[in-house]
Amino acid sequence: MLEEQVAAAVDRGRDHGEGGGQGMFISEADVSRLLVRPASSPDGSGMNPLLAATGGSEEPAADDRLARLGVSFGLEPLDLAVLLVALAPDVDSRFEQLYAYLHDDVSRRRPTVGLCLDLCGVPVASTEARARFRPDAPLARHRLATVEDAAVPYPSRALRVPDRVVDHLLGSDTPDPAVAPLLLPPLAIPSPHAAMVDSALASGIHLFYLRGQRGAADHAEAAGALVGLGLPCLSVDLGRVEPQADPQELGAAVAREAGLLECALVAGPIDDLAERDRRAVEALVAAPGPLVLLGARAWEPGWTPSVPVILDVGQTEESGREAVWEIALDRGGGLPADLTEATSAFRLGPHQVLRAAWAAQVYAAARGGDLDAEAVRAGARAQNGGGLETLARRVRPQATPDDLILAEPAAGQVVEVARRARLRHRVVGEWHMLGVGARGAGITALFAGPSGTGKTLAAEVIAGSLGLDLYVVDLASVVDKYVGETEKNLERIFNGAQGLNGVLFFDEADALFGKRSAVNDGHDRYANIEVAYLLQRMEQFDGVSLLATNLSANLDDAFARRIDLRIVFPLPEPPERFRLWRRHLPPSLPVEGDLDVTFLANAFRVAGGDIRNICLGAAYEAAGHDRAVTMADLVRATAQEYRKLGRLCTEEDFGPYFHLTAV
Repeated sequence: MLEEQVAAAVDRGRDHGEGGGQGMFISEADVSRLLVRPASSPDGSGMNPLLAATGGSEEPAADDRLARLGVSFGLEPLDLAVLLVALAPDVDSRFEQLYAYLHDDVSRRRPTVGLCLDLCGVPVASTEARARFRPDAPLARHRLATVEDAAVPYPSRALRVPDRVVDHLLGSDTPDPAVAPLLLPPLAIPSPHAAMVDSALASGIHLFYLRGQRGAADHAEAAGALVGLGLPCLSVDLGRVEPQADPQELGAAVAREAGLLECALVAGPIDDLAERDRRAVEALVAAPGPLVLLGARAWEPGWTPSVPVILDVGQTEESGREAVWEIALDRGGGLPADLTEATSAFRLGPHQVLRAAWAAQVYAAARGGDLDAEAVRAGARAQNGGGLETLARRVRPQATPDDLILAEPAAGQVVEVARRARLRHRVVGEWHMLGVGARGAGITALFAGPSGTGKTLAAEVIAGSLGLDLYVVDLASVVDKYVGETEKNLERIFNGAQGLNGVLFFDEADALFGKRSAVNDGHDRYANIEVAYLLQRMEQFDGVSLLATNLSANLDDAFARRIDLRIVFPLPEPPERFRLWRRHLPPSLPVEGDLDVTFLANAFRVAGGDIRNICLGAAYEAAGHDRAVTMADLVRATAQEYRKLGRLCTEEDFGPYFHLTAV
């Protein structure tokens, strides 16, 4: 049909003496060879052949991509005819020369608006026809065709069909290169909102917004809410968008991809993209099918003229996560007990679980072993980004519960912290024990006790037993002398940790959680604001946070209500000190003579950290003289540690070794 219309246009040009003007290098003979003349002229029905060919039916054949595209994007017959004219040079090189001949300019090988309308048999002056090229018309709004050269008169503006649309019409379903890196694998889990979504869709509502804390609103749950449609879902992770990308153009490309593939669209999180350019949300809403947007912030009415159905979502329940782990690890009969325990502490969304399972398989293959709990933990930890590491030091736990030598009840309470972290999804998520008005489902513990009693080691043990990384907050990067900056740094820490599978550890917490005082000047007022903000933010945190202090009496009274466990780390007694001395004098250490560990444990009332320093000092002394460690080295190192602590070296403490303290 298009060839017929081009041939007719060539004939009209010949009748008017056009088509061979100055500067033309395409002769009429060349045009005749390019044209495949129709066997018969149009039937005289009055309808342009292109419009007749693209009229289509309401239910086009599965292999008729042009007609299906028209149905998907709501195109009129004229739109499809224009699209056919515009894409012809991209699929048949003859039309480049034919269009150049009709333009009387060999450099203009794409159709113009005027030529398109002429070939479609529509006057260029037609207001309705010109409206089909407006930015808000389907062709431009869905990025199916682009009108270029805005500086030239309207009929002379070139029309181009994007490569992705051409490829689709030629049979390719390869995603747009700009969209492909954002695509998530197809995954759907049962959603409690499925019935409401089905009801809204039946009423003609196609826009939904799932709102939840960062990381809670997951693409898989949104896809699960659309399962009843019988349509595939295109899931797009907008968190991967590169900073240099144009938000509006990217949103339009995503919406177009969903329309080309005839998919419902699930896209999010939209928070950062909307912050950069709210027109990106408008472009996404142009998707022709059902659309579910995900985000952590409240829906802004100014984002789009459309009003969405807003649904609040929480973290995926434990049973749902276990089901996804079973799918990801290909364990249809259920997870073994060791893998269930290994995955219980991780707060991962369904797609994060898939990536964690892939990472675990890679880890296991590289190690040359089976997929076990260690590999699963490594894969889950690999889902943590490095954003928090600018404000906190990441520690890969090496300590085990056997390394923590602590008397009861503190030892049992440390184990209780890890136990609560594993079970909180059941207690909070399934049993709903937080009740009305509760804010966060996190676990907060306070470690109080003298320096060196094992508070930092306990934090590492808890993180290690959960299979998580430990993030030690650097107070130097948090506290700022400028008003409001400390709060901003704390907000960045908590936001970064919100979607992170790790344990947050505040050492010397009294520096941040100090008591609020009476306001005598501006400094007091802002200091109180910092403490109040931190207390409030801690209550909203859903992760595991540990705080250590040597001065628990300095903590604000309001903090007591916000902690789950307060663990007192006392100075060790002789039985614990004996074990500590043995721990820090390993079998690999060369010794000379008998080391009276019983005397050391009974005589010197020092903390575990002090014992570690003493043993290190003795080892360095012996290494410096190229010999083994002796009892004398340990006594001298103990005397040195006493002086560092400001304590006197008395004969009562050192007994028969007192003479060594003078050296």
